[in-house]
Amino acid sequence: MAEKTSGGVQSVERVFELLELITDAGGDVTLSELSSSTDLPLPTIHRLLRTLVSLGYIRQLPNRRYALGPRLIRLGEAASMQLGAVARPQLKFLVDRLGETANMAVLDTDMIIYVAQVPSPHAMRMFTEVGRRAHMHATGVGKAILAQLDDETVRGIVQRAGMPTPTVKSLGSVEALLDDLALIRERGYSIDEEEQELGVRCFAMAVPDAPTPCAISVSGPITRVDQAFSERAVPMLTEAAKALSLEFNRV
Repeated sequence: MAEKTSGGVQSVERVFELLELITDAGGDVTLSELSSSTDLPLPTIHRLLRTLVSLGYIRQLPNRRYALGPRLIRLGEAASMQLGAVARPQLKFLVDRLGETANMAVLDTDMIIYVAQVPSPHAMRMFTEVGRRAHMHATGVGKAILAQLDDETVRGIVQRAGMPTPTVKSLGSVEALLDDLALIRERGYSIDEEEQELGVRCFAMAVPDAPTPCAISVSGPITRVDQAFSERAVPMLTEAAKALSLEFNRV
């Protein structure tokens, strides 16, 4: 029978500790790096890793490093979509009161993925759709998430993912992005000023204390989504983000 701690099954706790350590390290680590990051005995780490490799949740790379495995992708996608399902009532709240499309996206490695959307009643097709991935620097939700991170982490994400410029208004340098993130931290929300799609403006806000970094947004054509719109939208985004935080952390 598995050993137990006061909080649960010890072997399960150890497995998730290793998975989280690998995730925090950027997705791959050496055995010695894991050993230095935990109090677990080296033989225990090796045994757990061997089991996880055999199940497909961890991969051993040719250079002997251990990386997150493909079977975690399916679990992660399902979990993200569940967060999206929880978010839909709050997104509908935003659409009902503001009349523009509301979205939710979560961090997906070095990009974001849209996991929920409630469309505007207006007939206008936009870039965003559930399941679509996008670079963080060129989206309102992505910048809202990046603003929760320190500058060094942001630089690493940009270095790995790149900074393509979908429009002439997209941010094209790390320094420009960091300046924008400083403004976002100060005011509490981000603005996509036609950076992903010309003619479309987006206001977005991170969900505090979420189980995974995520953000919600409202977006629409610049003819409707203007300064007057922002004065109504920001308080409602704040209300929706707080409600989602409570829902996500409900025991």
